Amino acid sequence: MKSNRRDFIRYSALTMAGLAAAGNMKAMRVPAGEAFSQENAGTAKELFFKISLAEWSFNRSLFARKMNHLDFPKRAKNDFGIHGVEYVSTFFKSSDPSYLSELLKITRDLDVINVLIMVDGEGNFGDSNPEERKKAVEKHKRWVDAAKYLGCHSIRVNARGKGTAEEVAKAAIDGLSMMTEYGKSQGINIIVENHGEYSSNAQWLSGVIRAVNSPFCGTLPDLGNFRISATEEYDRYKGVAELMPYAKGVSAKTNGFDAQGNEVKIDYFKMLKIVKDAGYHNWIGIEFEGTLPEDEGILATKKLLERAGTAV
Repeated sequence: MKSNRRDFIRYSALTMAGLAAAGNMKAMRVPAGEAFSQENAGTAKELFFKISLAEWSFNRSLFARKMNHLDFPKRAKNDFGIHGVEYVSTFFKSSDPSYLSELLKITRDLDVINVLIMVDGEGNFGDSNPEERKKAVEKHKRWVDAAKYLGCHSIRVNARGKGTAEEVAKAAIDGLSMMTEYGKSQGINIIVENHGEYSSNAQWLSGVIRAVNSPFCGTLPDLGNFRISATEEYDRYKGVAELMPYAKGVSAKTNGFDAQGNEVKIDYFKMLKIVKDAGYHNWIGIEFEGTLPEDEGILATKKLLERAGTAV
């Protein structure tokens, strides 16, 4: 690993003694799966996960064109000390090689890791029409290719559809199986978030993933997105526990904070205990959606993750 990084990244107990003797030692990249804390000196123990930043946290600035998609990695690294980024397909100018090359150069120069791409607007794998499911597969292939080029591990897709729970599950299993075959051929995971409707029923979604039965198909548990309909909401803690066995990422949704810095609807200490008990040690992506200024919301979420993560 390189030793010429600019920002401090604290390592586990194996390297703490060395750090004490080398106070000016510069950061090194931590392989995927290794626990570490970022810019987190003085905490009682190391984080068991890595903090990434979801591009959706800047959705207001991006939609208003106050911020450019290519600025996102720089903002993550320089403004928040975050070294992993999760993209949203909506904000890409294109998926052409020239544009991806520009983005890849930016992230390499910054030493920022491209984690995943959340794909929207390219079709639903739970569509009742077989031809529409095939079209969704074809439309998503370019995002699998983009993820591979950028060095991401996954793309996040949607498994929505119309019909009974059983009908949509059957369609989603078929659509995701086709998509996963292509993802596997490129070494890219196909992951499904609890993203509304049946997918926010964790029992339903975990059943779909089990039926696909591929190590390249998993979940992206969103800690806050368990609303199935206007009148029905799945228990978020039960839901996360059910989705974690298949998790290849975790989305740390936040909307608001109390005076102590805790999320107003989600007990992050309880949530991170569930995540830790599942044996998960990879990226947890900040996804702020509240009314605070975006920078404030992102920082508040990062502080909460660090505080809860070192306590569990």
